[in-house]
Amino acid sequence: MTGAAALRALHHGRAPGDPLVLPGPWDAAAARAFAAAGFPALATPSAGVAASLGYRDGETPAGEMFAAVARITRAVDVPVTADVEDGYGLAPGELVERLLEAGAVGCNLEDGDRATGGLKDPERHADWLAEVRAAAGDGLVINARVDVFVRKEAAARGDTSGRGAGADPERLAEEAVARGRRYAVAGADCVYPIAAPPRLLPRLAAGLGTPLNALAKPDGPSPRELGELGATRVTFGPGLFRQALAAVEDIAERLRQA
Repeated sequence: MTGAAALRALHHGRAPGDPLVLPGPWDAAAARAFAAAGFPALATPSAGVAASLGYRDGETPAGEMFAAVARITRAVDVPVTADVEDGYGLAPGELVERLLEAGAVGCNLEDGDRATGGLKDPERHADWLAEVRAAAGDGLVINARVDVFVRKEAAARGDTSGRGAGADPERLAEEAVARGRRYAVAGADCVYPIAAPPRLLPRLAAGLGTPLNALAKPDGPSPRELGELGATRVTFGPGLFRQALAAVEDIAERLRQA
C-alpha cells in the first residue's frame, strides 16, 4: 500500500469518537517525537513551519516550505500530509510534482484569497482542485480547507459565492457545506471548514457527506469529543508549536533569573 493509500484508508471506517488525530510537526525533531508516540500519520501546519523558519504565517517562500516538508518526511516512516496554503501560485502539475518530490502524500489547499483577504470563487477554486486531482491521480490525499469561518468580514460583504452568507454562523455553515460539496465533487478526499464552531460539526458532517477535518484548540473540545460531534480527522494548526514555544520561553525566563 502506498503512503497516500494508507493515509486515505485512515479516513474511513472510523467509529464515532475515534477520529484520525494528526499532530502537526514544525520540524524533523517534532515529527520524530510524534511518530515515536505512535501516531499513524502527521500533518504539517504552515503557520508552525513558517514560525520555525522565521517567517510570519503566509510569508514563507514556496521553496523553503517544500524543503521543510522534505526534512520532515525524511525523518519519519509514517505518512505526512503538508499544509501548502493556497498552492503558492503554482500550476497544478508543478504543485503536485513538488509535493511528491518533498515526500508528502497529502496536502491542505485553502480557498481563502490571501491577496484580497476575501474568499476565492468556489466554482473556479473547484475547477483548480480538479486539475490538482487530475495531476496527482491517487497519489495525494487532498484536504480542501474552507475559510468562511476565518474570513467572516469577507462573508459579511457577500464575497463567498455571490449569495452573501453574512457573518451569522448558521449561514456560514450553509456556505461551508455548499463549498465543500463542490470541492468533494472536484476530487477532494476530505473537507476542512477551519475554525467552525464545534456545535455546528454535526450539521457540517451530515451536509458534506465526506470526511470532515476539525481544528482542535487548547480551550476547546478534545479530539475524542470532536469525533463524537462528527469529525473524521482532527488537526491542530500551529497550536502544538505554540505550546512548545511557550515551554521554551518559560525555560528562557528561568535561565535569565538563575
